[in-house]
Amino acid sequence: MKKTRIVIDTNVIISALRSKRGTSYALMNQLEELDLQPAVSVPLVMEYEKVAFLQQDLLSFSPNEIQDYIDYICRISLKQKIHFLWRPFLRDPKDDMVLELAVAASCRYIVTFNKKDFVRADTFGILAITPKEFLHILGE
Repeated sequence: MKKTRIVIDTNVIISALRSKRGTSYALMNQLEELDLQPAVSVPLVMEYEKVAFLQQDLLSFSPNEIQDYIDYICRISLKQKIHFLWRPFLRDPKDDMVLELAVAASCRYIVTFNKKDFVRADTFGILAITPKEFLHILGE
């Protein structure tokens, strides 16, 4: 069975690192069991690391655990090169980076808390969806 490809926005990663009680943590903790394949790019992983280490005082994990967590995400993810840049398309260039990855990796979903930032993603057949909505779709 083909895995469902998704792009996980940085805010979901940070939320999962902040609390083990929320839907972000539940989603991230079940990626493999739910047959999901995150897609990552070098710029997105760099953003994960930058934001996580800037906020490490607010997170429930040590710096080594944060790095291990990001390494795990990279290990199970599709590593996607991006060969086109049609920016600006969205209001925020960092969001364009996420959308470009989703298009290049043939993802159906961008999992994010900032759905409003991806209102035009549906132009490419991609839905911006919260972790809670995504788990609901998956029946979790």
